[in-house]
Amino acid sequence: MIAVSHDALPGDMPLGVQRLVSNSLSNATKRAYGLDVAHFEGTGRRLPASPEMVAAYLAEGAETYAVATLQRRLASISKAHRAISAEDPTKSELVRATLRGVRRTLGVKQRQAQAILRDDLFAILDRLGDRTKDVRDRAMLLLGWGCALRRSELVALDVADIAFTSQGALVTIRKSKTDQEGAGREIAMRFGRTRHCPIAALKRWLEVARIEAGPIFLGMDKHGNIVPERVSGEAVSDVVKVRVSSAGYDPAIFSAHSLRSGFATSAAMAGATSYKIRQVTGHRSDAGLAPYLRAVDLFDDSAAARVL
Repeated sequence: MIAVSHDALPGDMPLGVQRLVSNSLSNATKRAYGLDVAHFEGTGRRLPASPEMVAAYLAEGAETYAVATLQRRLASISKAHRAISAEDPTKSELVRATLRGVRRTLGVKQRQAQAILRDDLFAILDRLGDRTKDVRDRAMLLLGWGCALRRSELVALDVADIAFTSQGALVTIRKSKTDQEGAGREIAMRFGRTRHCPIAALKRWLEVARIEAGPIFLGMDKHGNIVPERVSGEAVSDVVKVRVSSAGYDPAIFSAHSLRSGFATSAAMAGATSYKIRQVTGHRSDAGLAPYLRAVDLFDDSAAARVL
């Protein structure tokens, strides 16, 4: 059973309401919920579930999965029960206590992708050549880093979303993870002052690929030929890992998110205010930026620097 699909909703609900409820979530979110619920049912359990069933599921999962994974699956199970108007077992004290026990046993610290700081980015870009794939990857890395984009935002960009100006470019993000209603946001990207200018890199890619409309970043086959399909988010992660590896970094600790976190961290290190950083990243509050800026705070005016 997939959460918030038409089949999962009460049968007596008007079709128009069913359709609106289903559209309240993005397709990616519905797929994620569906996979989580499928995993739960793959253990022989069914919805609606009792608190005892969910607690046992958590206890079994604690032997294999990270706390974050279990919490996400619990949220999916909760959503699925609400979608079918069933009592939510995840709200029971039994399930809550089991989750607290899991958190205390395993701990909740998550491994975060290493940020690609400005000097790291330049070292990676300096290793790129002039092949078509190099031209594409240079534009992808610079645009993703310079606009602090999530991989989903980066691959969703169309030519129509970029307005070149005398000062650089205005990049429109039409929908994002935290903006499912599609209110959108605009990011002002100025011409670069260094040897690696994101505007120049983007224009070069559009020229080489002869892209005048539609998706900006297209896939490429194993022979280096451009294919008409838009690249996937997974492809962005692959590009990051391949390019950091070529520059001598350990690819295991980097991901597509390293571009976004690298910009936020580098901007803070350069003295940019949190307000200005949030104008780019789209965070609504400083609390959302905290994970990116914690390392900067630790090194800024550290106590050890005063005595060693």
